[in-house]
Amino acid sequence: MAAELMPDVIVMDVSMPDLNGIDATRQITSAGSNGKTPKVIALSAHSDERMAGEMLAAGACGYVVKTSAFPELVEALSTIMAGKLYLSPSLPHVLENNGQAAESVGGSASRRLSPREREILQLLAEGKAMKEVASILNVSIKTVETHRRTMMSKLGLYSVAELTKYAIKEGVTSLEMPRR
Repeated sequence: MAAELMPDVIVMDVSMPDLNGIDATRQITSAGSNGKTPKVIALSAHSDERMAGEMLAAGACGYVVKTSAFPELVEALSTIMAGKLYLSPSLPHVLENNGQAAESVGGSASRRLSPREREILQLLAEGKAMKEVASILNVSIKTVETHRRTMMSKLGLYSVAELTKYAIKEGVTSLEMPRR
């Protein structure tokens, strides 16, 4: 939709079903049509500095916690439209080294897994069956199984339950049930 509508700003929920806000932001900010890339501001229930850092690293210009008042969102929008970065005051340590996004601790999913592996990880962690994942991504079940095995090997995990726990811990998905 971003490529079709070409908005100036996108308010992105971090926890979405099928494609999380981090990966969606990465896709939007890397696609940039006709030299125009929309500014993305993350709106999240997570007051988590690691999650905010991941969103900024993916290309977001701001991060607002959902518990904030509406005037903070308005301030955030004004700030990013002025070409500046905005972070909720509840996230004081996200930035370091001259305003660069803080690196996440350890090997985060965004660095250890390919974009396709992250998509599959999110869908599996949300309870989708292999056949459903294959259908959603328009690939074969064998391809999904191969990606699952590769992820498990890369991460040193031995079950889908461990993959799910990893996905939640890394912010690839959340404990919230997706709205259907």
